[in-house]
Amino acid sequence: MERQMVMEKGSVLGSSSGGDESDLVQELMQVIETVGSYAAYRRTQRKECLNLVRRLKLLVPLLEEIREIDGPISAEALNLHLISINLIFVITVELMRMQLKRAKRRTETQDIELAMDMMVVFSKKDDRNADSAILERLAKKLDLHTIAGLKMETVAVRKLVKERGGQNAESIQQIIYLLGKFKEIAGMHDNNLIDAPTSSRSLDKCPSLLIPQEFLCPITLEIMTDPVITATGQTYDRESIQKWLDSDHRTCPKTGQTLVHLSLAPNVALRNLILQWCEKNNFKLPKMDPYVGSDRSAVKLKQQISSLVQNLSSCHLDVQRHAIVKIRMLSKENPDNRILIASSGGIPLLVHLLSYPNTKIQEQTVTALLNLSLDEVNKRLIAREGAIPAIIEVLQNGTDEARENSAAALFSLSMLDENKVMVGSFNGIPPLVDLLQNGTVRGKKDAATALFNLSLNRVNKSRAIKAGIIPPLLHLLEDKNLGMIDEALSILLLLASHPEGRNEIGRLSFIETLVDIIKDGTPKNKECATAVLLELGLNNSSFMLAALQYGVYEHLIEITRCGTNRAQRKANSLLQHMSKCEQIL
Repeated sequence: MERQMVMEKGSVLGSSSGGDESDLVQELMQVIETVGSYAAYRRTQRKECLNLVRRLKLLVPLLEEIREIDGPISAEALNLHLISINLIFVITVELMRMQLKRAKRRTETQDIELAMDMMVVFSKKDDRNADSAILERLAKKLDLHTIAGLKMETVAVRKLVKERGGQNAESIQQIIYLLGKFKEIAGMHDNNLIDAPTSSRSLDKCPSLLIPQEFLCPITLEIMTDPVITATGQTYDRESIQKWLDSDHRTCPKTGQTLVHLSLAPNVALRNLILQWCEKNNFKLPKMDPYVGSDRSAVKLKQQISSLVQNLSSCHLDVQRHAIVKIRMLSKENPDNRILIASSGGIPLLVHLLSYPNTKIQEQTVTALLNLSLDEVNKRLIAREGAIPAIIEVLQNGTDEARENSAAALFSLSMLDENKVMVGSFNGIPPLVDLLQNGTVRGKKDAATALFNLSLNRVNKSRAIKAGIIPPLLHLLEDKNLGMIDEALSILLLLASHPEGRNEIGRLSFIETLVDIIKDGTPKNKECATAVLLELGLNNSSFMLAALQYGVYEHLIEITRCGTNRAQRKANSLLQHMSKCEQIL
């Protein structure tokens, strides 16, 4: 039948002048070109969209070949040509369908990771600075780590605030808070994020003046007091570019090019022009920070760190303890300090001290390693020196604070896939589950973030289930005072994709709890609970039927009307699946 339809279509085309075929080919090529030129993909799905566009572009050479055919062709040749086109389209569509199916699961995992990171950033109140690693990862995932990207996002946030008025004030404040953090990481300082399009302390002092554009630093948009030139030839104010470099960036903020060196050359000519303009317009230039870019202070810091690292091997306990405390503080304050400590040989010595029979030294050492692990290179160095089994030992037997910081360190290290495997193989999951069940509130949060990260690995999911992670997660759902419902649901969503996880959940009165959250939880609670129920129901219809018995249907209808975007998608999928289940029964 399909072959007959193709031949009939071919006969019609053969009898025409070929204009219809040419128009169709041209239209298809225009569609592919339009899709290929689109760039505003959702940040978390950009990779999948670009792969899909790449597959579509594979058809362009074939379409060009068809378009370039001159003159009439025989019906038989045309039929064969159309059959080939049809076959290629079918294969391409099937490949895209399979890719989208795989991408859907990857996208869901990315969404969960983003949600988990957001929860950690907004919920942690301690001063360990571990959140900076999460913030940096969030900035990269959301593509908000460049000056240009952050400026565009600032404009979008201002527009959002204007449109919303006073609605969703809490959500707006969280967005503003997060954007401000991203700007700090990038070395941008904007104290008036919402009200002014280009906030400048210098302009505030003399608003009637229009400062020449070339006198403004591209990062802060403030007049430069000490303009310097980077390896790419771009000029910035020394203080702002130094903060950018101190945040462990190795690219030019304006061009995005990798800096071949980090030296900063004074732009004497531009500084003279700025001084002349200031004198002519009676404009008072802000004072320079005498410590920024000081070579002498950098040398002094290197010497200090080298001396502290040597003292880690001292035979005097007080000297060792002082060195560890100082290294912990330095590694917390500055990304460059983490690199200096590692390059001075501090990591192997700190890893060795994890086994020292003194709880306070263990506590300070594991915290220092936590801070050092915020650097991506250091993550590998720390693991390579054998730190993971030693950290797990402290997690099992240390003080409360040492256990909390050990969990946070395992979370930071497990950002790398190879370290996820290592933590699991060294039996690090059971003590994390124990901390989740019996730890302090902060300990539970640290354990939850580490277990979530580790459970992204399939083998670790099984290990976590066997270690008894489900009961404490259910307890977190029931104890609303802990404020960890979203964290628990995010982990459960990962575990529900594993057969052992579904079986374990099925043996508990878990479905009723999910339905209660879908009914009475916060918008985020409802979203996460709906996602978990969908994952369970797609693999086992009995879960779906149990949820129906607990009255989930009307609550899902409500979510489709006023839930979050993701919750609405999940609720609609659930309702469709429930409808199919009822038809089967």
